[in-house]
Amino acid sequence: MHAPASWELHMREDVTPERLAILMQALSASAPRGMEFRVCMVGGGTAILRGWRASSLDVDLAVDDDRVLRDIQRLKDELDINIELVEPTAFVPALQGAADRHVFIRKIKRVAWYHYDPYTQVLAKLVRGLERDLADARRFVEDGLVDMDTLQRLVDAVPDAAYARYPSLSKGAVRRAVEAFASTC
Repeated sequence: MHAPASWELHMREDVTPERLAILMQALSASAPRGMEFRVCMVGGGTAILRGWRASSLDVDLAVDDDRVLRDIQRLKDELDINIELVEPTAFVPALQGAADRHVFIRKIKRVAWYHYDPYTQVLAKLVRGLERDLADARRFVEDGLVDMDTLQRLVDAVPDAAYARYPSLSKGAVRRAVEAFASTC
């Protein structure tokens, strides 16, 4: 049995700083009038904008209001890039005060662009544990966006009950991942 042609995967272009800038401009221009929006970069988007990587396979975005995404399919196709909508809290428990730690990038028209809370991004990268993720986590620390003592305090403050949403995680395993990483910084 063959998949329908509409299901065929199309290898899109890597996301570069130039393509990311175009996406930010275009998404901001298409945002509904009379409203203000916040869009957060996560993962590769943060790495590209911070100059840690020249490109990424996709750009991950977290939004507070889906209405800002009304042209996302068109933009994805026009720019020939992969765009994923993802919150780090889909993979790791929320850290106290995360919304207050988003790092402002810039405002374009009606959209304020941010890097998603660096502490939550680092926690998600440490839990996943891939080499590229660990390298990104080191850059967050080296650039002063994450203090390891603060990260450890935030992780310790996550209530045990919060881990019920994450059957593959345990508080102990998360703490060990953070401690192991801290010992290398």
